[in-house]
Amino acid sequence: MREPKNILVTGGAGFIGVNFVKMLLDEVPDVKVVNLDALTYAGNLTSLHDKMDEPRHVFVHGDIRDSDLLSRVAREHSIDAIVNFAAESHVDRSIEGPKVFVETNVLGTLALLEVARNADITFLQVSTDEVYGSLGDEGYFSEETNVKPNSPYSASKAAADHLVHSFKHTFGMDCLITRCSNNYGPYQFPEKMIPLCINNARLGRKIPIYGDGMQVRDWLFVTDHCHAIWKVLTEAEDEVFNVGGNNEKTNLDVVGAILALMGKDESLIEFVEDRPGHDRRYAIDASKIQSRLGWTPSVTFEEGIRRTVAWYQEHQAWMDEVTSGEYLGYYERVYGG
Repeated sequence: MREPKNILVTGGAGFIGVNFVKMLLDEVPDVKVVNLDALTYAGNLTSLHDKMDEPRHVFVHGDIRDSDLLSRVAREHSIDAIVNFAAESHVDRSIEGPKVFVETNVLGTLALLEVARNADITFLQVSTDEVYGSLGDEGYFSEETNVKPNSPYSASKAAADHLVHSFKHTFGMDCLITRCSNNYGPYQFPEKMIPLCINNARLGRKIPIYGDGMQVRDWLFVTDHCHAIWKVLTEAEDEVFNVGGNNEKTNLDVVGAILALMGKDESLIEFVEDRPGHDRRYAIDASKIQSRLGWTPSVTFEEGIRRTVAWYQEHQAWMDEVTSGEYLGYYERVYGG
């Protein structure tokens, strides 16, 4: 059983990172959180407004590739665990420009691992089921499934995972990897499907769906994921754990559920040309984390999507702020305005 007291959370102003930071501060009273984020387009301090004055929360503006900064933070705050959320994570953007994905996701992870090795710090890499590639109509990804990424994004995450494994094997580091299915919930940047759908529906915009919309994903509510990460960080002995929600849905099913909750007509749906190399199905076998650590998802998709839609409807000012500027140009370029 690990009992980390001073945790460096990288990417803690992004979607999952924000939810993880809030969970720690609300539920783990003895933990200090040092939150390092580069504040790119998907990182937003507005999401942390209620935690910025919390004495156990220290925010550091910085890049995970900055080894000197990482070393100083680790030393000054006596960091004993690193949880790495920091990543470029949008597949469409990786197709447009792969370079930044390699620089951040691979070289950034390498810089963090070097600091963790030199200071004897536990390292947890938050990864994705996309490193496994695409499934057919049957079967599930287990921790033993061969890694076979199909996009520049997933390739960069797979490369980072291999680095983590190599540091554990070569240097005897305390390293862990979690690979999750598709997350959804509050504070997600609206380039991703669910918040994009909610935002477009409220504005009466068309909702783009790639191809025939029958791509299948396993949906995991973000707070369930955060609790799984904490379980792995504090209790796990094995290296890799899959985290899934047991909620397989087609993209078309998800959009239909959102429109129904918002009282909107499905005429808003617009089928667009499929993106290159679009994986058909992801599905997680999470039996290992369930049997060994006693974690199971607690939020059904029906409850989670209802809570998610309600949150975005209640936080329209947040949505308006994060969808200004750089986001608008990207949306018009990819989805045609």
